[in-house]
Amino acid sequence: MDRRNENCNFNYLTDSFGRPIPNENNSLTVGSDGPVLLEDVPFIDKMAHFDRERIPERVVHAKGAGAFGFFQNYRCMSDYTMADFLQIPNARTKVFVRFSTVIGSKGSADTARDPRGFAVKFYTNQGIYDIVGNDLPVFFIRDAIRFPDVIHSLKPSPDTNMRDPQRFWDFVSLMPEATHMITWVYSDRGTIKDYRHVDGFGVNTYVWVNRRGKRCYVKFHWKTMQGIETIDRFEAEELSGSNPDIAVENLFNAIACGNFPRWELCVQIMDPDKVECLDFDPLDDTKTWPEDQFPLIAIGMMTLNENPSNFFAQVEQSAFCPANIVPGVEFSADKMLQGRSFSYHDTQRHRLGTNFMQIPINRSISPVVNNQRDGEATYIFNPEPINYSPNSLNNNRPVSPPIHVAPPTKACGFIARIPIENPSDFKQAGDRYNSLTSCEKEHLIDNIASELYKCRDDIVNRVINNFIKASEEFGYGVLDAVKSYRNGRC
Repeated sequence: MDRRNENCNFNYLTDSFGRPIPNENNSLTVGSDGPVLLEDVPFIDKMAHFDRERIPERVVHAKGAGAFGFFQNYRCMSDYTMADFLQIPNARTKVFVRFSTVIGSKGSADTARDPRGFAVKFYTNQGIYDIVGNDLPVFFIRDAIRFPDVIHSLKPSPDTNMRDPQRFWDFVSLMPEATHMITWVYSDRGTIKDYRHVDGFGVNTYVWVNRRGKRCYVKFHWKTMQGIETIDRFEAEELSGSNPDIAVENLFNAIACGNFPRWELCVQIMDPDKVECLDFDPLDDTKTWPEDQFPLIAIGMMTLNENPSNFFAQVEQSAFCPANIVPGVEFSADKMLQGRSFSYHDTQRHRLGTNFMQIPINRSISPVVNNQRDGEATYIFNPEPINYSPNSLNNNRPVSPPIHVAPPTKACGFIARIPIENPSDFKQAGDRYNSLTSCEKEHLIDNIASELYKCRDDIVNRVINNFIKASEEFGYGVLDAVKSYRNGRC
């Protein structure tokens, strides 16, 4: 690829094709006061590009910030996975991380109540590997077929284009599996002002496989070395007006000053044979794994030490997908993960174009060799005319690489649309509530009631009934707070 235009400073103004522009101060007109001519190519080039400067914003995770850094593993993990970048102790792998809010548009406030996206792109020698998660360990739903619904309920109403909390609480009241997530996102963990002070979670369950073909379930945790910091909803609301970009600002300024944030990557590992002994489904992303049964294993440290040099090129155009895995990592049957593995690539093709993986921020550092050609925005091209396989004109190249392939897994069962066998929607929600301090419980209850009291009685009753099933103290606490708001005492 010709890289003469990258990272170069030129003294002379040109158009998009490199042609010099001797005068950009004035349009080409008929006389000084006449109409602009269609033949003013520099003007048309400039305006046509300006008209297209904005690509479709992400449906979710539209507002965000990013940074470059590196991941350095502590030890060889070959007992669990054959992932190349985890084989050599102290090996460094370049990473790019994007933090984001989930529901709001690009102009929304960083402090709004929301999960935060925490997506890490590893530039490994075996291709791009993404861990795409959030700053909270669970999610609202367990089956990706409901993902458009939960997002629609949180987005502005189609008729008014305004957020309507009743729409969300209506959805939640009919989805008991969301109860656990509510105890996280409506606690003060749902309002933050600094991305450096949040943990990250893969949320979904993946599979690691080693060279012997042994498979294990794995969950990913990023533990912030800066400590977790949250704010209450009153400070969040104040900052949304006075400094809506505070989290973006804090991350950028810290790195610019050399205060590089770090996160330790930990994993929980589970033998698939132990699944039947559990009182929950470990592939259900509305659940966490108990750390006393499946302790965190620290496997490496990530350091962010470089700000983007161009926000649009490197942050806005960055594209993440749970389907970006490398040998040694596989998908579990987690229903949310299975859907995400399609949806994320599909939305990037819509947002950035067919060849979004050729954009530098998304490009693999290892060679890309295949028979794919052409498409929108092709700017890395393969001159080889033989673009099919098998072939004899190019000695049947490209050929499959001589890498170790794990033995196949067996899948069997009836093909049907059925829920998981062990939903257990309320136990972990109750455990989470009971683990909070008195102050944290008060904030959780008040944050919920401040929205819920505006909803219809049938919605309120269904929501509180779900909370009571998790914890009577929790449910009746929300009920009392709703009554207080309706009586004007809060």
